[in-house]
Amino acid sequence: MFGAIEAGGTKFVCAVGTGPENILSEIRFPTTTPDETLQKCMAFFQEQSKIYTLGAIGIACFGPIDLDQKSPTYGYITSTPKPGWQNTSMVKFFQNTLQIPVAFDTDVNAAALAESCWGAGQGFDPLLYLTIGTGIGGGGIVNGSPLHGLLHPEMGHISIPHDWQADPFPGNCPFHGDCFEGLASGPAMKQRWGKPAETLPDNHPAWFLEANYIARALANLIYVVSPRRIILGGGVMQNLALFPLIHTEVQKALNQYIQSPAILENVETYIVPPALGNRAGILGALALAMSIR
Repeated sequence: MFGAIEAGGTKFVCAVGTGPENILSEIRFPTTTPDETLQKCMAFFQEQSKIYTLGAIGIACFGPIDLDQKSPTYGYITSTPKPGWQNTSMVKFFQNTLQIPVAFDTDVNAAALAESCWGAGQGFDPLLYLTIGTGIGGGGIVNGSPLHGLLHPEMGHISIPHDWQADPFPGNCPFHGDCFEGLASGPAMKQRWGKPAETLPDNHPAWFLEANYIARALANLIYVVSPRRIILGGGVMQNLALFPLIHTEVQKALNQYIQSPAILENVETYIVPPALGNRAGILGALALAMSIR
């Protein structure tokens, strides 16, 4: 059996199992202080270890995090705005206590891995997964593995065209102002329009502007990564009426430069919702644990 932790800014989910059809035990609780939250995780796995032999634990974590295994802070949450969680050691805490291997990655990379193993990304490599909600994050699968580099992908902070006349909203990213996240996240939509995104009708101009920003970002990512499929999840994407708008806007943005039938003829099956829904995070953590060799 394998352990999984979906470490989120508002809640933690812990589970034991081997895949979507075999989750044997699961618990969830609010994210409070690091000490209290991690102790709850530990108590769960110590109890489960009396029943099952755990081969490894995977942690799908909010960030930013340190994924450089040569770094002295590998396995840490680093410069997060989450109060109290800066410089929290995640990997060593569980390794030292449970004495089993621990896999560690971003929540979005883990979600991409889950969709690649069991969901809408099966058979598509490279694959991109973006979550558009409270923030915007992106993960990638390349040659079967999560995409890492100097750090980890920060797709939510790429620059996209901002028509100040059509949209005078300055953006709400504390680092970059009008980056992708600053213009198109759920809080940005609420701040711009004065209402939560989920309360806006489908014909509201907010959705046309949102589709344009998402499409501009996706065009940049298509140029750079050339993914075979893109999966869009998160709270904002719960409005499925966004997908056809995004499909049209992506085709406009690329302007037939990318000569692939996937985009020119079948864009509705190229940019898709997640098949695993809100289970992608915990299943991604499970897939991380199972990937340890």
